[in-house]
Amino acid sequence: MPQPLAPKEAAQFRTIIRSFEDKQYKRGLKTADLILKKYPRHGDTMAMKALILNSQGKPDEAFPLAKEALTVDMKSHICWHVYGLLYRSVKNFEEAIKAYKFALKLDPTSAQIQRDLAILQVHVRDYQGYIQSRKAMLQARPQIRSSWTALAIAHHLAGNLTEAENVLTTYEGTLKSAPSRFDGEHSEAVMYKNSIIAEQGDFQRALDHLESDAKHNLDRLAVLECRADYLSKLGRKEDAVQAYRLLIDRNAEHIDYYEKLEQALEISRDDAPARKAIYDEYAAKFPRCDIARRVPLDFLSGDEFRQTAESYVALMLNKGVPSLFANLKHLYSDSFKKDTLREVVEKYLGSQDIDSESKDKGEAAGLYYLAQHYNYHLSRDLAKADEYVDRAIEKDPKSVDFHMTKARILKHAGNIKEAAEMMDKARKLDLKDRYINSKCAKYQLRNGENEKALKTVGLFTRAETVGGPLADLLEMQCIWYLTEDGEAYARRGNLGLALKRFHALNNIFDVWQDDQFDFHSFSLRKGQIRAYIDMIRWEDHFRDHPVYSRVALDAINLYLAMADKPAANGTNGADEEDALEKKKAAKKAKKELQRLEREEAERQAKQDPNKGGQAADAKKKDEDPLGLTLAATTDPLGEAMKFLGPMLQAGPKNIDAQIAGFEVYIRRKKYVLALQCLNRSLAIDAENPRVHEQVVAFRKLLNNAPSDLPPKVVEALKAEFTAVDATADLTKYNQDFQEKHQASPLHVLSAVKARQTLGVDLAKCEKEVHGLIEHASATFTDAIAALETLKSWRSAEIDSFRKAALAKWPNVTRLSE
Repeated sequence: MPQPLAPKEAAQFRTIIRSFEDKQYKRGLKTADLILKKYPRHGDTMAMKALILNSQGKPDEAFPLAKEALTVDMKSHICWHVYGLLYRSVKNFEEAIKAYKFALKLDPTSAQIQRDLAILQVHVRDYQGYIQSRKAMLQARPQIRSSWTALAIAHHLAGNLTEAENVLTTYEGTLKSAPSRFDGEHSEAVMYKNSIIAEQGDFQRALDHLESDAKHNLDRLAVLECRADYLSKLGRKEDAVQAYRLLIDRNAEHIDYYEKLEQALEISRDDAPARKAIYDEYAAKFPRCDIARRVPLDFLSGDEFRQTAESYVALMLNKGVPSLFANLKHLYSDSFKKDTLREVVEKYLGSQDIDSESKDKGEAAGLYYLAQHYNYHLSRDLAKADEYVDRAIEKDPKSVDFHMTKARILKHAGNIKEAAEMMDKARKLDLKDRYINSKCAKYQLRNGENEKALKTVGLFTRAETVGGPLADLLEMQCIWYLTEDGEAYARRGNLGLALKRFHALNNIFDVWQDDQFDFHSFSLRKGQIRAYIDMIRWEDHFRDHPVYSRVALDAINLYLAMADKPAANGTNGADEEDALEKKKAAKKAKKELQRLEREEAERQAKQDPNKGGQAADAKKKDEDPLGLTLAATTDPLGEAMKFLGPMLQAGPKNIDAQIAGFEVYIRRKKYVLALQCLNRSLAIDAENPRVHEQVVAFRKLLNNAPSDLPPKVVEALKAEFTAVDATADLTKYNQDFQEKHQASPLHVLSAVKARQTLGVDLAKCEKEVHGLIEHASATFTDAIAALETLKSWRSAEIDSFRKAALAKWPNVTRLSE
């Protein structure tokens, strides 16, 4: 049992709790020390002191103190509750749940402990445990609406839709009077119940519920959309048609309403005249509606497409709409429509009347369209694109859009340096435009100008932020900038800052995951149930976002290079070269740190002494601002797993993740896991060039199995690996692959790399890579990939390859890096 306190100290203990809740940590620690001076073995006070220390960022002091508090008083629910909170703060959720459960056994009536346990259970997706916790909370406080709603949510997330509906129905039966029609929380609960009924597939009952209980619901749009959907699914076509027409009248630019109206009218997708009649009707009804005029271009063909395109394009060009190409480029997958649209715009330009008032605007818009047309990858002709954009700029020298497109054309030509300069020129045409500022910074990063890019983007960050623009970008979770910044540093060979950015991005995704904690209780308190369910389902998949995959792959590739570097030191002179590189990197890092300190000192000197600058507002100092500690890791493969694990779990069908997984596991000698990744890659795309390299490497490994690998494991691996037979000639297998994909430079490059894996003389492989420049289909991106391969081999052919490549593609800046 907790040691009893005298009335004075008991009041002081309550003060500690209030101080912690109000984040007055210094006051709380001072009060705790006063109690411990008189009662040195008071477990609850020790626990609260540990909790405050942890909140101050001192977990090394907090955990031992919390454990000591438990040894002093094992039967204190406060000690166990604090122990759980400490484990939760370090994301050891399993231990935190155990501690909460033990605390709850000691004090079953504690609403706070029960609530913390429930929140943690839903956070780790322990839905059965969450149901039990919510049942207990409902029994304790059945008069609160959110207790019933939370139990319904628990059943819903666990897949028990019937139980979820029954809970909501039971609560409705406890109401003595009907809620006000202006009660937003009740309105949301009604729509939530309706969505549960619909998820069960009982659309008739969902419709009946909608027309009775949701008749005066505050979310009118949701009611109308659900009603139209239910009518359509129930086969009540006439009523569904009326419902969708009502929705279109509300929002004529919502394309889904038109598509569902077509379905309700039972119009075939191939019946172009009938479909066009619908859009013509609404184009006449809503003269300013863009969707009604543009969508018919998706399904029309032949002369009818040409006529409609001429009408639509002329209308948009006369207005000078800059987004015309963006609206139509999805049609370019059809070669007829692609060519027709080009002809229509060319015809429009040829028909412009010199005396027409709209000549300047319309002609400039037409030239701009054709510049984008020839810049697009499905119709690329960069020479023509450059010609048209120059003519457009001549018509309107102050157009930001025209100069941006000029920069994109230069980028696609490989001339990143001039592209960045052109984008900066576009930025200066409108210094108040945040978008063009961001694009300019992005291009500067692509050109390796990290410091210049930071100053550019810093024009739109908060000047008072401690740490300058970069600190503000980190605080605002500006993931596009951090990604580009990290990749730029990686290209420059600055591993420390590159890894620093990638780990910062990984931390941002962790923050997004941890942010759920607040919404588990907030959403119930505010009654935003449907949005909460959507958030939970989104959180379950947010790490398969392309941005996370990109960042994770970037970091993994750096760590793989770090892991492979020691193996490359067998080359003559490699040790001396590495030592020289490290010395240069250390010198650069020292200069960079001095620059950062100087800029921070200048910024603080300029700061108003009456504003900020207080120690209380200062953020925790970054002990590794240049990422030197990250770059000096002795376990790069272990660090790579921090990125690989979540990516593999979230994206099992992401071939790039599987390829990276194989590379990491094979180096860690986790051959079973490596084979799993390889088999998944083969199932996704067996002809992928990187997968081919891995197949050859794994077959060679099995043919010469490591001596430390148990025979049973070798047998299991051979049984599971069926891509290449054990008796196959790997040299012939690789040659057949190359002949099959002779038209693809990247596949040929992979075949050469596979030959090098099989033991072919390195000099011969280098010559073959060098010869890829003359490949009929080779582009400068293929040349960059070949150059990177030679760099990874530390080839003597690098300089001659670069010289030959630059002779063929003189403006490609990446070839000269």
